[in-house]
Amino acid sequence: ELRRGELEALPIDEGRLVIALGDVAGKGSPAALLMALLLAMLRTLVDEKLEPADLITRLNVQVCRHAPGTRFITLFYAVFDPRTGNLTYVSAGHMPPLLLRGAGTCERLTDGGISLGMFEHSTYTTGHVVIGPDDLFAVYSDGITEAEDPKGIPFDEIGLETALKANHHDSLSAIGAAVLRAVERHTDERRFADDLTILLLRRTIPAPAGV
Repeated sequence: ELRRGELEALPIDEGRLVIALGDVAGKGSPAALLMALLLAMLRTLVDEKLEPADLITRLNVQVCRHAPGTRFITLFYAVFDPRTGNLTYVSAGHMPPLLLRGAGTCERLTDGGISLGMFEHSTYTTGHVVIGPDDLFAVYSDGITEAEDPKGIPFDEIGLETALKANHHDSLSAIGAAVLRAVERHTDERRFADDLTILLLRRTIPAPAGV
């Protein structure tokens, strides 16, 4: 089953950034319309300055009330403060983003709950991590990890982690291109059954004043 994915990055108060990546189950116009509705509801709730878990809990209620019963949405939602490196997030049934530490270890961000639109009374928990100056954060669609080779073996999280580690210190655009090339090599083709979406984030430390 194909999915319609969408990525949002919205600046908010005090220099913080909202990051959201969603995937809607289903095909064609109905899935696209549902994603458009989700984004409209999400922007409205962001303006209310809710904590991530509260925002996603309320968003889930609205999705349950407005979406067809056969459709659901996976969503990763986060608020990032580049000054401190603090990232607060909720993963609603989404593929777990990867946080590659400068020391070479890799963490999977899994706090949250189930996909949106399944149960109106679902509750969610907020996860917290700190992104350091040498760390690399990657949120992605399942089109990347589920891309299969001719034998049906998926690229999987280990393929993505390996590609990120091999190019950790390159520019973000170079890392993104390297990941897509790795997926292409794995599948031995350039046409894919699903969207390939990846967002990479690295924290930069501003130079001291006067330097």
